[in-house]
Order: sequence, then structure tokens, then C-alpha cells
Amino acid sequence: MTAQGGTISDPDVQPAQRPSGARIRRGSTVENDPRRAAAAMAALIGGAGVEIALVFFSPDYDLPALAAALVEAFGDVPVIGCTTAGEIGSKGYLNGGISGLGFPKDGFAARVALVENLSGFEVSNGRAIVHELLGSAWHGPTMRSAGDPRSFAVLLVDGTSTKEEMFVSAMHAELGDIPLVGGSAGDGLDFRRSFVLRDGQLHSDAALALLLTTPRPFRVFQAQHFVPTAQKMVVTDADPIRRIVREINAEPAAEEYARLVGLAGTELTPSAFANHPVVVRVGGKYFVRAIQKVNTDGSLTFYCAIDTGVVLTVAQGGDLVENLESLLASLHAEIGSADAILAFDCILRRIEIEQKQLTRVVSRVLARNAVMGFSTYGEQYNGMHLSQTITGVAIGAA
Repeated sequence: MTAQGGTISDPDVQPAQRPSGARIRRGSTVENDPRRAAAAMAALIGGAGVEIALVFFSPDYDLPALAAALVEAFGDVPVIGCTTAGEIGSKGYLNGGISGLGFPKDGFAARVALVENLSGFEVSNGRAIVHELLGSAWHGPTMRSAGDPRSFAVLLVDGTSTKEEMFVSAMHAELGDIPLVGGSAGDGLDFRRSFVLRDGQLHSDAALALLLTTPRPFRVFQAQHFVPTAQKMVVTDADPIRRIVREINAEPAAEEYARLVGLAGTELTPSAFANHPVVVRVGGKYFVRAIQKVNTDGSLTFYCAIDTGVVLTVAQGGDLVENLESLLASLHAEIGSADAILAFDCILRRIEIEQKQLTRVVSRVLARNAVMGFSTYGEQYNGMHLSQTITGVAIGAA
């Protein structure tokens, strides 16, 4: 556990625009050489006044070389992060680069826990992790940290582990009223192996838990732009451990899904899943249960927990841009002009945006509102692991 706390690659980021003093530092680069990319990020979000740096990087890099270069470039500043399915940088969406945030010592205290062997994680393990994060301030799930009510947790989880539900639930139960957000690390669209990064070491089958304590105003958030229809389907055969659905309505899953959403005879691609989601009702609210891929045997693999007997509802998409702008306006209204917004944005949202040729429009909205983060294999919000949503935390100025 850690308790801590230049070169401009992006031609549109000039030194005069760089945050300074007690501001949260934001930056991104599309430099493809690991050493030059790391040096650019250290110049943008590192420095002696930084408590901790958070970086999100493309899996296309030579990852061991990048990890070593980040340690060298950032020096004494601790760096944590993960691989992505795309990045959100200084100008909005980017691919094949690095984005990140540097949290200043003047305003933030950080503690980090690395959780290895996530495949063997049990709910009971959550207590030890939270105890490690809170240290002597830990007295069970009714406490925050050191008597200070201004703490929030950020999770970065191996998105190929399929253990997010259990991990998030356990952490939320022990953190109590400390809000929690996070994202599942990605691997582009390969779905083979993703990594989290700490102290120059890459870890798969692992997760990072970051606790940030600050006197600044902040708000955690979750939003989606889908509404349920009257069309229902029932999962009649599933493998919940691998998140695979074999049958829907006692029919082959992919075939029945395609029929019900009007895609019969059409290839089921990530774009199709992004535009024809299904939702489940939890606690009176509907949440997307996004489909990751169709398998050779006609089954469907999901991004989130799924089981036999679950009732799925076909959903329709609303105006994504309007929904996003409304969310960001509400965040600014609540905490004032945000110094930074850390966001975890599902890869299926990005696919939908690209298909609808809205990438430039949405990127401008993200950049204008100081949003930084990455495209994920799933999102965390308090005790839930979600998909096809945007979650995160908006942090106000000092």
C-alpha cells in the first residue's frame, strides 16, 4: 500500500494552459514511443507538488517498456493506472495514447491497495483491503477516514477477470458511506488480457483501490441514455461464472436475441449490441446488461453478471449528447466549475458514438468540461458493476 501525496505531446496543449499550483493536473499524449510518452505525461501531470498520478494507456504500447519509463519519468511521484479500450484525453476521445490526472498534495491525500489473485477473491477479503486503505481510522463500515467526511474510492479492475461484481460489492459493504466509482481495464476490443499498473509493475487478475481524501467539493455520478420498452425476454440457460447465456426463452441465445430486437439475419457485432441493449430492473431502476460478443456455438457473453431466470427488457436509446450535457451541467451546478471530472465510459457507448458519427461532437463536450478517463469493459458505481453507462467523480476547485 502507498500513502502519498514539460514536454507537450499534444500540439493543442501549450505551457500557458497547464494547470498549476493546487489545481488538478490534466494531460494526454498520442506519442507512441514509450519513453517519450512517459516523459510527456510526467511533464503534464507530474512534479514535486503531486500526491499521486493516475494514468490510462493503450494496450498497443510495449507495456513493460512503458511501465518502466513511467517510473523513471515520474520519479518520486507514485503512478497507478490501467490499460484501456480507448482513452479520454485533453481533446476528448483518443486512441493509442495515454491520458491522466495528477492530484496535488495541496488538497489531496491518497492511499492505494493492490489486490492480486482476483480470481480467488472472496467477499470476506474486502475488510482487510479497506482496513489497509483507512489505516488507524478504520472502525468498520460506519466510518469514513480519519474523521474527515470528504473521501471517495476509485477502483481499477482487470476487465477480463469476471470478478468485478464480487469485488465491488465487498468493497462497498466495508467502505460504508464512502462513495465508490471505477472502471474495468480494457484490452482494446480483443478481450484477452488487461492490466493494472502500480509502482512500475503490470498486474493481471488484479485490481487497485485508491482512496482520496480532500476538502474540495465532489460528486460521484452514473448516467445512461436508455429507456425500457415493453419487450421482455427470459434467460433460460446460463453459465453465471463465465457470464455466458446459452438460451433465451428456451431458444438459442443469439438467435432469439436477434429476433426480439429486430436483427434477425443480421451479423451480431459490437455495434449491433451497442445500439440494441437489454436492461434489468434492480431496486426499481433499470440498468443495462450489455452483451460483449456472440460465441461460435450461438451463445452470448455479457459484460456483467447474468444468470438463469433473469428477465431482460429490450431498451431504446435516447439522445446521448443531450443526456451527457445534462449530466455535466448538473455536476457543475452542484460543485461549481469542476477542476476535473474523472470518467469511466463504457466501450459500447463509444462504439455507438462512432457509428452515429458523433465523436467530434462528444469529444468537444468532454474537453470543454475537463473530463478525463478511459473507455472501459464495465463501470463501478457504489455497490454495482454496470455496463453501457458513464460513471465517475466530479471534483471542484480548491
